[in-house]
Amino acid sequence: MFMTLLVEDNAPFRQSLREMLCERFPRLVVEEAVDGEEALQKVESLLPHLVFMDIKLPGANGLEITREIKERYSTIQVIILTSYDFPEYREAAAQYGADHFLSKESASREDILALVDTIYSEEDEMDGG
Repeated sequence: MFMTLLVEDNAPFRQSLREMLCERFPRLVVEEAVDGEEALQKVESLLPHLVFMDIKLPGANGLEITREIKERYSTIQVIILTSYDFPEYREAAAQYGADHFLSKESASREDILALVDTIYSEEDEMDGG
């Protein structure tokens, strides 16, 4: 069973991402957080395999939250999924420990699903299949 956490304050976008993931990966357990504080609480209690992280969150910066997650749990994969597709954000995401960076505008449904499939295939192999 794979646990995924969606950290996104835009409810319609979060819901469509959740539906897309659950449709393709029925074994996936998807949890949601709308801000950085909730994200950190859920990471602590759920220990997800994968976190989708928005950059602009209420009262928090997704890059800072990513750094906190990666400092505590280096094995959790973090995908920055943002509307802010700028080179400086890509660079910052890498510096803060994000494993992947996707633009909400340019990443297709298939791009997102293929990345998740790759991550979960690698996890599955590490867990012994």
